[in-house]
Amino acid sequence: MLERPVQFVRGVGPRRAEGLAALGVHTVADLITHFPFRYEHQAQACAIDALRIDESATVLGRIRSLRRRGGFSRPSLLAVLEDGTGTCYVRWFHPGRFADRLAVGMELRVHGRVGEFNGLAVFTNPQFDRIDGAPAALDTEAARLIPVYPATAGLPSAAIARVIGQALPDALPHIPEPLSDAFRRERSLPLRRSAVQRMHEPTCERDIEVAHRRLAYDELLFMQLALQLRRLAHRRAETAVPLTCTPKIDRHIRARFPFTLTAAQDRAVAEITADLARRTPMNRLLQGDVGCGKTVVALHALLVAVAARQQGVIMAPTEILAEQHFRRIEQYLSGSRVRTALLVGGMKASARAALHRAITAGEVDLVVGTHALLEEDVTFRALGVVVVDEQHKFGVRQRATIRSKSQTPHYLVMTATPIPRTLSMTAFGDLDVSVIDALPPGRRPATTIAHAAADADAIWRDLRRRVQAGEQAYIVYPLIDESDALPLRAARAEAERLGKTVFAGLSVGLLHGRMKSDEKDEIMTRFAAGHIAVLVATTVIEVGIDVPNATIMVIEHAERLGLSQLHQLRGRVGRGTRAGLCVLLHEDKSRTAAARLDIICETTDGFRIAEEDLKIRGPGELLGTKQHGLPELKVADLIRDYDVLVMARRDAQQILGDDPTLSHERHEALRSAMLSYYADVLGFLDVG
Repeated sequence: MLERPVQFVRGVGPRRAEGLAALGVHTVADLITHFPFRYEHQAQACAIDALRIDESATVLGRIRSLRRRGGFSRPSLLAVLEDGTGTCYVRWFHPGRFADRLAVGMELRVHGRVGEFNGLAVFTNPQFDRIDGAPAALDTEAARLIPVYPATAGLPSAAIARVIGQALPDALPHIPEPLSDAFRRERSLPLRRSAVQRMHEPTCERDIEVAHRRLAYDELLFMQLALQLRRLAHRRAETAVPLTCTPKIDRHIRARFPFTLTAAQDRAVAEITADLARRTPMNRLLQGDVGCGKTVVALHALLVAVAARQQGVIMAPTEILAEQHFRRIEQYLSGSRVRTALLVGGMKASARAALHRAITAGEVDLVVGTHALLEEDVTFRALGVVVVDEQHKFGVRQRATIRSKSQTPHYLVMTATPIPRTLSMTAFGDLDVSVIDALPPGRRPATTIAHAAADADAIWRDLRRRVQAGEQAYIVYPLIDESDALPLRAARAEAERLGKTVFAGLSVGLLHGRMKSDEKDEIMTRFAAGHIAVLVATTVIEVGIDVPNATIMVIEHAERLGLSQLHQLRGRVGRGTRAGLCVLLHEDKSRTAAARLDIICETTDGFRIAEEDLKIRGPGELLGTKQHGLPELKVADLIRDYDVLVMARRDAQQILGDDPTLSHERHEALRSAMLSYYADVLGFLDVG
């Protein structure tokens, strides 16, 4: 029944089935889990003679007459409705097929805004439904909650509601229950079929809350089971070479750094070295703000591998970032016997081929590179540790490829995008997490101020003065070129204008995403060397190299960017001995925009900013979670349902602790339900 194509539900047919397919509804199961995104409150029905113009109301009445009006281009249907206290009109424009189902004498419940037509009250294109039998007495007709469904232009919410109403009674008995009665009662969860029914036919707000909690729990439990099953299978199926970090090795590695690691770095190192010492491959996420010292922690792990005569690799999303990592590592390892190499796409073919041979032969200990590391002819003699920087810039299959280059390596992914705990428990639920939550001594976070763009003359004068004194600046725009659709300043035109006005006589560069890689690298190299004083750019600099002398950033149309993106951008300044300044110029002075910019100005806590961004933008947009192969959540909300997520995670651990393969007979329905969500993606959930 549940797998029956939706086309064969009464009232659907081929044309309407196409509209439902556009909403992801193909079967009866899809249809009954196409839940409302909100509910409209219909007040208790009132008498027709009590209707007031320009107010919303609900009436019950009998159709006294029906008349079709208008021609082919603007057909309409006009009904006269009576209830014993008076009469009113109900008018539908472009009524469609339902016009044939209305008849004189039929009882209707009508809800909508009241207008006036020919001296009587009129409802135009209202919500309505038939009342079986005689209408209830007005004083007993209760207020109602009307579900509003995700819809399309050709398939409105009311039509979807009618189709669901046709399918639901027959479908409900076939909805499987994956949880035992005792398990449900312990957690105060209703039957799944009851929750589905309450979502579509609530009698009160409490019905919706109870149903939402049960269905959100199911989604999150299935997700946590899938993540943890994949993790357990990964650990059972694969073994890595244990890499022991003795006190002597640790001392030798730390001696390479011209500073003492922070307590947060020490904690991350301890967690990582404990993982490396096991035969189970490490699968860990290392997160922390820009400049917190993640690369040093990653290098410590790589050098533990080298000490065990294994190879290490660090993969970065851009050549310029790979080169920065390489230069920094070379500085730390100057005079050591560690053999390092840089592998990027821009190398000459002969040099690249020679490096491939050296890596395969084990003549290179530590390789830093880009996507070039994923080429088929790149193989390792003994790959011990893989580090992937800014992991969400790579697709799932790319991350899987780098892990398949040799024996099963230990795997560490790094990100400077602070990830809220909710996302860590979902998109990264199969990774252990280490957090570096403090900056190294001497590093001061950038001061951030918001300013109206129209009154920014003093800002530009101060910026010119500071640049003339030897500092460098970024100026960031949301667009490369001006657009008729968006009245925004753009990087290319502004670079030219600023070079002739505010920064006349100073060197101004331009950097944007449509430039070729070698062009971008050249511009960033010149900026880093101080040959460019002001770099006008798009958000392509969000992940970029360190320029210690770059102390100022101005972000135009800052209200257009997400909070996490603004936080990432300002992390590019103040990376030397001088404090950084980030100026957010805005056009939109709406309350929402002002509140968002206030958050970024008042805190440098990346995790708080990420939580706020998650509330505003959602997980998919914030981190590209679709790259993780996770189905979109239909009901659960990672912010609102955080307590449910915590419960589902704990329960999944408990269930798999008793039944690691979910193969016991008592879990058959649970396993089946989980696989219906995750069967297609389980193979990729272990690659971060």
